[in-house]
Amino acid sequence: MGKLQERLQGVRLFFADVISETKRTNWPNRQELLDSTTVVIVMVLLLGAYVGLCDTVLVWILKWLTP
Repeated sequence: MGKLQERLQGVRLFFADVISETKRTNWPNRQELLDSTTVVIVMVLLLGAYVGLCDTVLVWILKWLTP
């Protein structure tokens, strides 16, 4: 029973630390969040286009090399 209580106390301490750290976190405001989200979406689209273009070129090269 003692080990169970020790583990429960450890879990309580962990969640108390999580709550404490969350209160100290500097959260972004709405405009910063929208700007960051826009940058991420644009970069994902650009990277996706680049990977798609590379894939298309490599498929074309493989078709050209193999009869």
